[in-house]
Amino acid sequence: MSEDDVKLPIIDLSGYIAPKSLQERESVIAEVRNACTEYGFFQLKGHGVPLDIQQELLKSLKTLFSMPKEEKLKLSYLENPCRRGYEASGMSMRDGDAMPDSKEAYYIGREDPVVEFSGFYGPNVWPDLPEEDFRNPVWEYYQQTSQLGKTIWEILLQGLGYSTDLMAAFAKRPLVPMKMIHYPPPRATLPGQFGVGAHNDFGGVTVLLQQPGKEGLEVWLEKQGKWLEVPSYEDVYVVNCGDMIMNWSGGQYKSVRHRVINKADTERLSCATFWHGDVFATNPLNPNSPHKETVGQLLVKRFRHQMSFHKEGIAQVGEAEA
Repeated sequence: MSEDDVKLPIIDLSGYIAPKSLQERESVIAEVRNACTEYGFFQLKGHGVPLDIQQELLKSLKTLFSMPKEEKLKLSYLENPCRRGYEASGMSMRDGDAMPDSKEAYYIGREDPVVEFSGFYGPNVWPDLPEEDFRNPVWEYYQQTSQLGKTIWEILLQGLGYSTDLMAAFAKRPLVPMKMIHYPPPRATLPGQFGVGAHNDFGGVTVLLQQPGKEGLEVWLEKQGKWLEVPSYEDVYVVNCGDMIMNWSGGQYKSVRHRVINKADTERLSCATFWHGDVFATNPLNPNSPHKETVGQLLVKRFRHQMSFHKEGIAQVGEAEA
């Protein structure tokens, strides 16, 4: 394959979930390891998330983002102690961006009964929609992809020669936020405005569902010095590693820049489930490392200027090294 023909590998996870032999399972672990070492990204089929649950999720997103703007703004994540709820278009902008993202989004996470650690754990906020139209299908999808994220973490650990038992060291009560995203059609965006500007994911595993047939995701290829367009296939996920995994693995797994430009003539939907680890977890691969930043500290370090972290919350988790 020439450098101009680079494509993200498509890995069949069924050989790991329901292997016909130990060799088949080991082969999947090796494929994931190689993809994350080379690209930091891969595509995934045979993942076990039923297609109808994916379709119902996308249907629910259409219902949510079709609500009147004033109703969505009542659910603003800026008014929620757990930073759950609605993010309007233009509210997200990273250092160095020329203009804010055009996308709008909605966040949920673990469903905990009370707010803890100033919002790292707590209840979700749900729109005033019939449960069968939003909450039920969204929650079913969340549970499915949360389990998938955990499975991918197990594979990544085994790819580095560790036992899956190590999950107990950092994933007793993992932070697993989910971000549902709506991109406006190109005609509704400003010249040069991205759906999501170029960035690296901060933390652990990202499991991304793209609306089939509507492209937008691009991944940076360092060797080639160019952006790679990632196709959006039905029943195929895109998975990538964040900065925390790269650092915890000593750079063996890559965290790679990516961005979104809606290539469709119409609106576009996607959904990302992020599987990080416990808020107070430190690097389980190197417990003797002098760098003792926790998942919570790393999250605050990355997002404190984009999200409304309260001072008491920062004090509870502490601050990462500069």
